[in-house]
Amino acid sequence: MGITEGLKRALVGRKLRSTQLGETLLPKRIALPVFASDPLSSVAYSPDEIFLTLSVAGVGAYTYSWKIGLFIAFVMLAVVASYRQNVQAYQSGGGDYEVATVNLGASAGLGVASALWVDYVLTVAVSISSAAQYLGSAVSVFQGHEVAVAVTGVVLLTAINLRGAKESGTAFAIPTYVFIVSMLAMVAWGFLREFVGGGLPDAETAEFTILPEDPFMSGLGGLAFAFLLLRAFASGCATLTGVEAIANGVPAFRPPKGKNAATTLLILGAVATTLAFSIVVLANITNVRIAEDPAEQLLRPDGSPVGHDFHQDPIVGQLARVIFDHFPPGFLIVTVATGLILLLAANTAFNGFPVLGSILARDRYMPRQLDTRGDRLAFSNGIALLAFFAIALIIAFDAQVTRLIQLYIVGVFVSFTLSQAGMVRHWTRLLKDTTDRSVRIRYNRSRAINGFGFMVTGVVLVVVLITKFTHGAWIAILAMVIVFLLMKAIRGHYDRVSLELEIHDSDVTLPSRVHAIVLVSKLHKPTMRALAYARVSRPNTIEALTVEFDPAETEAMMQRWDELAIPVPLKVINSPYRELVRPVLRYVKELRKASPRDVITVYIPEYVVGRWWEQLLHNQTALRLKGRLLFMPGVMVTSVPYQLDSAGKAKERLSKERPAAGDVRRGFQGD
Repeated sequence: MGITEGLKRALVGRKLRSTQLGETLLPKRIALPVFASDPLSSVAYSPDEIFLTLSVAGVGAYTYSWKIGLFIAFVMLAVVASYRQNVQAYQSGGGDYEVATVNLGASAGLGVASALWVDYVLTVAVSISSAAQYLGSAVSVFQGHEVAVAVTGVVLLTAINLRGAKESGTAFAIPTYVFIVSMLAMVAWGFLREFVGGGLPDAETAEFTILPEDPFMSGLGGLAFAFLLLRAFASGCATLTGVEAIANGVPAFRPPKGKNAATTLLILGAVATTLAFSIVVLANITNVRIAEDPAEQLLRPDGSPVGHDFHQDPIVGQLARVIFDHFPPGFLIVTVATGLILLLAANTAFNGFPVLGSILARDRYMPRQLDTRGDRLAFSNGIALLAFFAIALIIAFDAQVTRLIQLYIVGVFVSFTLSQAGMVRHWTRLLKDTTDRSVRIRYNRSRAINGFGFMVTGVVLVVVLITKFTHGAWIAILAMVIVFLLMKAIRGHYDRVSLELEIHDSDVTLPSRVHAIVLVSKLHKPTMRALAYARVSRPNTIEALTVEFDPAETEAMMQRWDELAIPVPLKVINSPYRELVRPVLRYVKELRKASPRDVITVYIPEYVVGRWWEQLLHNQTALRLKGRLLFMPGVMVTSVPYQLDSAGKAKERLSKERPAAGDVRRGFQGD
């Protein structure tokens, strides 16, 4: 095993056979952290976005936060109920893409796919950036280095996911469950202290006031404030991101797949809704203050701004500090668990994005390489592609969640809305062919659920588009359009290639003749091997071809050719400008014109070397020739290898038995 292979095995793990795919399927307890970590983690930043948006109008606008949270909880329950129908009706892993394609047509399916692709990339960027911010608030040494921390997090997640879904799920299960338990404990203890223990103390930011922006200086009300409430609602809907990933990941569940996926969705909806709404309520109870521009908007009791030295902690961090003010380990556990879940939340995208990419590749809308499983039966190319785009976004937006989240949500609700419309049509089509009364009742109930989901998500989509378009959502929409057109172009290319490769009557007939050309640079062993191989192939005609640079050298070669009595005619073409590739191409092209029905086979002698630096000293001309000849119709190119001594030694080194790791420790030693 070479160094490169050893590093790969250490990073990825041992190879798995294709027959071991069933061993990678997930039970519900592992599927929950794998597919639900994104919506679960969003409760750590979606309440912040509600308060940050409302802070534009000052502290008075905070009174609307719990009402917005209530509406978001309502939307979450509607979406979860709708998707429970999806995962049981469509279990192939296509999710929203499959639902929209089958029921609404290919263009609708591509619209969903483009929205999901953009959303998955944003999921990784937003989650990892938020985790970097939480880490910065907990450990001061990381403050100001959020971009480096976020990029490192993406690289770490990529490495873990390359080891396969089951191993990544096992690795993420403990932090996810620690987050769920610690957050539920914080919320329960907070309410217990408030309603039974005499009340919670105020947050450390409660003494601050918030300076409203100009349109709200005179108070709340009017069209501008109504628009602000809609913006806050749209930003808070980040809680719903990741729900669709379970629909895309149904094949990864253990049987019965649909039932297990639906149960996981129900658990996810209940926990995420409870936590998100509770955090909003507790933030109001403890008078948390948080602003988009804390340095200028947050004012001390004396009316002076807090300044740029002030570090604004997220809401969950402030709540944990207040609720566990007599139990410091509780604050530490919640903060660390929140940072970890935000880091691991991107794992939802790392499981959904590659699966969707493989399905699109199978349908010829994406490069076929995305449908290739790696050594650990994961879609490695899709994982690497997702990591690349996420890192690019993190660097471009400086790992700032508030800037990134403006691009978020749009793709989610595009896929939600089209998927629910497709499901309504799915149940309607089934009802036309069903006469059994009990089955019709079940189908009608499912159609009603999906119809309700369509109306709710459609309204939210309109709100999101109106309120977030000018705040950055146009970038996400533009990206979706580009991905949509790119997928159309890829499908067009594959269709054209398939059409060109169809067998016609003329493809069955044999060529008139085969004319062989052996390229000769000098008379040596590689040339003799190429001549022998060309002769044994029995072409109709054969000739050797050399390009003359120096007449004296050419004369000497021809004399040696005659001395060896080589039974192949040697053709010499002149090159007054000392070119090699162009004269050969011109000669081959003239032969093709003279006999278009003939096939020309060009034999090129090549050195095989064993060291990387030797490759730089040989074969450059052969590579250029091959690259040009491959584009000529009716021309076949054959490389005839000749192994130098270094290649033989390299082969011997590779064939030697090497001690495996731990052999010496176990007492097994070579001779």
